[in-house]
Amino acid sequence: MSRIGKQPITLPKGVKIDVGDGVVGVTGPKGTLSQTINPDMTVAIEDGVLTVERPSDMRHHRALHGLTRALINNMVVGVSEGFVRRLRIEGVGYRAEMNGSTLVLNVGYSHPVEMPPVGDVAFEVLDRGRTIVVTSSDKQLIGEVCAQIRKVRPPEPYKGKGIRYDGEHIRRKAGKAGKV
Repeated sequence: MSRIGKQPITLPKGVKIDVGDGVVGVTGPKGTLSQTINPDMTVAIEDGVLTVERPSDMRHHRALHGLTRALINNMVVGVSEGFVRRLRIEGVGYRAEMNGSTLVLNVGYSHPVEMPPVGDVAFEVLDRGRTIVVTSSDKQLIGEVCAQIRKVRPPEPYKGKGIRYDGEHIRRKAGKAGKV
């Protein structure tokens, strides 16, 4: 039995789930999300508890069991609580600012880089332009948007300048050895 797949998902108040034709839709206070699941997986809802079951013990079904449960759980958490990711900007003169709902990054290029919000993603700039807070109800979308922001100026190993995830450790390298 899959350790992840066999865990039940308790539904918080205000969250409704619709299951039908291989599509699971979750509605809550933070929005609506839907996900296509494999038709072999069985989703059952009883007394506010959702369980995912698989038809056989084949390797393919075992893999899909945990995946399906994790995707549905991420949707439930997203529409009830939401997801937050933080990015830190390191470097002299590097900063972020908001222009309406668009994130504007000044990270050493000859021009500012604008990142418009996608879907229900919202940006917030804190700490005088050094911290970017990204919020969304979709875990997959927030991860993709944060990866695109980080890709504008990835952290470099010599001085550590660039955009990194909060808590990310960048392995530093020694510079030139110089004459002895």
